[in-house]
Amino acid sequence: MKVQSAPHAAHGVHAIRWATAILAAAILACPSQSAEPPLTPKLPHPTAPHHKLVPDWPRLPKDHVLGLCSGVGVDAQNRVFVFHRSGRSWTTPFPKDPISEPTLSILKADSGELLASWGAQRFVMPHGLHVDREGNLWLTDVALHQVFKLTPEGTPLLTLGEAGVPGCDADHFAMPTDVAVLSDGSFCVSDGYRNSRVARFDAQGKFLTSWGSKGTGPGQLQLPHGIAADAHDRLYVCDRSNSRIQLFDSKGSFLAQWSGPHIGRPYGISVSPTGTLFAIDGGDPALPAAQRGKVVELDAEGRLLDSFGAPGSGPGQFQTGHDIAVGPDSSVYVAEGAGARVQKFVPLH
Repeated sequence: MKVQSAPHAAHGVHAIRWATAILAAAILACPSQSAEPPLTPKLPHPTAPHHKLVPDWPRLPKDHVLGLCSGVGVDAQNRVFVFHRSGRSWTTPFPKDPISEPTLSILKADSGELLASWGAQRFVMPHGLHVDREGNLWLTDVALHQVFKLTPEGTPLLTLGEAGVPGCDADHFAMPTDVAVLSDGSFCVSDGYRNSRVARFDAQGKFLTSWGSKGTGPGQLQLPHGIAADAHDRLYVCDRSNSRIQLFDSKGSFLAQWSGPHIGRPYGISVSPTGTLFAIDGGDPALPAAQRGKVVELDAEGRLLDSFGAPGSGPGQFQTGHDIAVGPDSSVYVAEGAGARVQKFVPLH
């Protein structure tokens, strides 16, 4: 929005400064009446990253194939859970047979040692993974169009959606991507590749509401790919194809949107123990290489705190970073699609 200079510009700069101050005060007083949604200020890249790669992590048996890693999460015991496709590729139409190898691997956070694995013959196209406060796992399968709540050992607790049947109502999803659990036990599903909505359910799985439609305006979505909730139940949605993060309250009211080269094209997002946000930029081909394929850390207002990584296949680089998680010790884990691996980063002290 441009501020017009006052007529009879005898006072020049003073008039412009006066008008700018009045406009800024009005926006702060009535943010809901702003003509444009609030955006992240385009802050400079930090002078040096604040995180470093942990080399040679994880340490897996040679015969344990992760393949494309689509989801990652960490529980309070500092166990790392990886949802992966065990060599299966994304094909259209999707295969109908379940993957014959394990698709969920549990790793020790410190050493990267494999603790356990399961999920063979259960999932067709693994996608999102979320670990809730009670340590339960929430998984999504974009080929089955379903959402699953399971124990860490794989025992089913809740299943939503009709297997293999897409839809857009209280009982169906269409390629759901991720889950965020709120403080009261209710949960939200980013749904997803086809529906471009967020659906909310109570703790028992009863449908409550949904919001969003396909588009580029505030509150509209183009492939909601990752979702996370903070301690205040604000929801952060990776609006992937719109190259932005959108913020909503727990009822779906639009709060703000963050976008720009410093954010790139967010695929996954996680809230750290200190309340900062970590997002993985899976890569926006429209941006120069130096401005994509990275991890960004943001504060609660969307200001850039840290950025590390770059496109590539080397250590500390990312090939289609797909999901991200932060452990209780503030270690950061990135699951890669094309890279078919998980990498660990720790804060520099």
